[in-house]
Amino acid sequence: MTDFAALLRALTEGGVEFIVIGGMAAVAHGSAHVTVDLDIVYGRSDENMERLAVSLAPLSPYLRGVPAGLPFCFDRATIRAGLNFTLVTTVGDLDILGEAAGAGTFENLLPRSIVRQVFGLPCRFVDLETLIHLKRSAGRPKDLERVAELEALLEESRR
Repeated sequence: MTDFAALLRALTEGGVEFIVIGGMAAVAHGSAHVTVDLDIVYGRSDENMERLAVSLAPLSPYLRGVPAGLPFCFDRATIRAGLNFTLVTTVGDLDILGEAAGAGTFENLLPRSIVRQVFGLPCRFVDLETLIHLKRSAGRPKDLERVAELEALLEESRR
């Protein structure tokens, strides 16, 4: 079970520039969907990649789905050499994306995001229209199943 508060606290208190996307963003917009991991898009500046590595270090990030024991060091050099990572941590699963399919980078998403208080923390979430676009762009059956509910929430918010 993912401890969303612990993950968001580590990122926020670490000064990481990030935007929540995926299931947690849907929940922040009123979805009844239950999600099992936290998905974020992070800024790719050297300073932010360093903050990301340092803030997650106490949570022992490791690549999800690979055999245990393979050498892996989640540091700024690793983040710079990669782009998107699916991680398991001591407090749950975390997907960190340098680019989100259909929307691009943190900088592209920044004007299409909003700040909400979650677990007593100010966190940036992708706006509802962009979230719908992201779900469609991903094209996975589980994402497409959520679009109808998200569109209903968008319609309701416009009334």
